[in-house]
Amino acid sequence: MTALLLLFGTAAAGGALNSVAGGGSFIVFPTLMFTGTPPVLANATTAAGLWPASVSSVIAYRKSISKEARRRALPLVIASLVGGTAGAVLLLRTSDVTFVKLLPWLLLFATLVFTFGKSISTRLAKAKTAGTLAVITATVAQLVVSTYGGYFGGGMGIMMLAIFTLLGMENIHEMNGVKNVLGTLINGAAVTAFAIAGLVDWRVAGTLAVGAVVGGYVGASLARRVSVAYVRILVLVLAWSLTIFFFAKPHLG
Repeated sequence: MTALLLLFGTAAAGGALNSVAGGGSFIVFPTLMFTGTPPVLANATTAAGLWPASVSSVIAYRKSISKEARRRALPLVIASLVGGTAGAVLLLRTSDVTFVKLLPWLLLFATLVFTFGKSISTRLAKAKTAGTLAVITATVAQLVVSTYGGYFGGGMGIMMLAIFTLLGMENIHEMNGVKNVLGTLINGAAVTAFAIAGLVDWRVAGTLAVGAVVGGYVGASLARRVSVAYVRILVLVLAWSLTIFFFAKPHLG
């Protein structure tokens, strides 16, 4: 019961972070491991537990996505489903020992993306991209990001925002809406594969889901009162701390 309460609180905090600045998995995933869940199972269960909160985000942003944005995002939808499934299959074929060795590097990559992703998106937005080449480039990039997302997922949202700039998207609310839709598809495809393989602890995932939805609702309400910049700094400190920790103590994975 104590562990479930801890996970509920962690998921609520993660859901709140995701609704404001992203990075909720930096809290939920390590907590699962620290409570004794094997790394690969922890990764799959985190994806399953946080997925319902992403669905609620899609509902909240549904009116922000124009018909034109939906049309441009269609190739990305296909890439997201294919990539999310491929990433999940790769994870299913990864042993706990191998995943533990990869974990510090995955965390480092996700943390770097979270740290510098905004500046990359800004530079891409200034680049002149149009036509078929831009669509093909964005689709291939989305396939790669989706595969990464199905396998691990940290920092995936920021990568997608950078991709959208290749398609000429500029409205941040619309971009967030499309990001939430694609993220839900990627994680949904991955969770389906995990569920079929029996790689999800559903009791824990259920607890995480309730906590994440509650936290996401509260976080969205508090977003108007708390500076996103401060929340982002908090996530960055946490992400870099965990990355350094797992490089120093890789065996604790």
